[in-house]
Amino acid sequence: MSDIHRLRALLERLDGKGYKAYQDIRGVYRAGQIELAIDHVQGDPFASPSRVRLMAPVSALNLPEHASEVRRMALENYLARRARAIIPGLGVRRTGTGKSNQIFVDAGEQEVMPRSACRIFGDRVELRLSVGLPAAGRTILGRSAAELLTEALPRLARATLWLSDLSEAEHFVDVVEDAHALREQLRPNGLVAFVGDDSILPRESGVSQRPLKGRVVPFRSPRELRVELDTPNSGKVVGMGIPEGVTLIVGGGFHGKSTLLSALARGVYDHVPGDGRERVVTRADAVKIRAEDGRRIVGVNLSPFIHDLPLGRSTRCFTTDDASGSTSQAANILEAVEVGAGLLLMDEDTCATNFMVRDRAMRELVPQEAEPIVPLIDRIRQLYEEAGISSILVVGGAGDYFEVADTVIWMHEYRPEVVTSRAKEIASRYEQHVGSPPDAWRPPTPRVPVPASIDPTRGDRTKVKARGTEEVGFGYESIDLRQVEQIVDPSQTRFIGDALVYALRAGIIDGKRTISEVLDQLEAHIRELSIDVISPHSGHPGDYALARRYEIAAALNRLRTLEVRQRG
Repeated sequence: MSDIHRLRALLERLDGKGYKAYQDIRGVYRAGQIELAIDHVQGDPFASPSRVRLMAPVSALNLPEHASEVRRMALENYLARRARAIIPGLGVRRTGTGKSNQIFVDAGEQEVMPRSACRIFGDRVELRLSVGLPAAGRTILGRSAAELLTEALPRLARATLWLSDLSEAEHFVDVVEDAHALREQLRPNGLVAFVGDDSILPRESGVSQRPLKGRVVPFRSPRELRVELDTPNSGKVVGMGIPEGVTLIVGGGFHGKSTLLSALARGVYDHVPGDGRERVVTRADAVKIRAEDGRRIVGVNLSPFIHDLPLGRSTRCFTTDDASGSTSQAANILEAVEVGAGLLLMDEDTCATNFMVRDRAMRELVPQEAEPIVPLIDRIRQLYEEAGISSILVVGGAGDYFEVADTVIWMHEYRPEVVTSRAKEIASRYEQHVGSPPDAWRPPTPRVPVPASIDPTRGDRTKVKARGTEEVGFGYESIDLRQVEQIVDPSQTRFIGDALVYALRAGIIDGKRTISEVLDQLEAHIRELSIDVISPHSGHPGDYALARRYEIAAALNRLRTLEVRQRG
């Protein structure tokens, strides 16, 4: 390890030389109790920025207590966000060519989840940054680089990691720990979700997840669903507990139905203080389901929902390159359940009408034996009673669901009211038009992915690139993730692409394990070796956010080259 002064002298000697000479600065340098590791040097000013780490001993720092896994994760998130807030005030001038003098830390937005931007290992904390090495054209600006690397970055480390006042950090960590505790209490209390009183659910805009300001109605739980849960830092918390079973969210347009469902979908993640949804938590196995016209489906046994196609075509191992709305929604449910989903979230607005319901008139006109689709309304109670899979549905026009619901919540002027009894009374006035399931519920047929069909290479190079939350470039293919709504961070998309490559290269996808077993093994590797294990880069995998097994499976299922074999 070299002294930071040696790095300064080296950079001053490189001033005016060609950009490739920057390769000489790779290494680890000490500045007092801070270590600066330069792990990767970019090839030119326009390439992806260089990767550096700032490290310090935890024993030298004043940090909140973080012995538990959740508190450590929360503290790592806090420090990364603190670094991002400090960077603009470092006084580094954004001069030069390309990405010169840019400093970036992948700190995330409203959701708090395991990230690789800051990690605490034993007595070491690492802050992982992307840094643009300064140049004029392709000529090194050595003195500017010396100021950036030997002055600004150590200053960033000291300002980020040496906390003089713990109150903000402790509050952040406490809020996340409380949310985790609320989520852990859902299943023992027979609940699938909880919305704390005074939560702020509306967002700033359709493209922003920041809370809406101004005239906002705070959430208030209805008496019939009011529950009290314990938290380690805030004592008892009161809010609406949504019970297991089939729950409907009803109401007029613009009264907050979809806003509530959106908050529940993101309730699988913790949130930063001030987000408004800190105390909105949903079971970790909740999956948002929608129709998805045009997606590829491969080897799915659709027979629980679609059977007896014309011309004798079987749906027991169904493949199509261009799924319809109903077919895609059926596949999305079965694929989610295949990998362990226990709660399905659906909004009528984004579902296929003919998959959701067949009204009385249509059942009379087109008899059941002539209709290959078993609508969800005929299966939804069976899903809960036989498989333990709960559902929360936003419905604005499908009153037929009153008959099969356990709980009906009416959103009126952004306030929830329980109207289950009224809904049941209305349903009783009409002849029954919910069909009986044609057979017992059968678990989805397990599928084994064929390794040769999963190719991340382009020519002789592995080529995997995330594009926002919407797409992963994978070899010659593009995986379309636009409709996978619980991918909420571009760093999750990066994680998904590299996780698929890792699972392939590590032999986890071996042609024998099912998709669910592959995900079990991948999760085990990450638990044992950390989120960093999937990275193709040594030293600095600083741009990942953990994606759940359901979103990884969704990406794999949307890879258009994927081939599978059914097991059993």
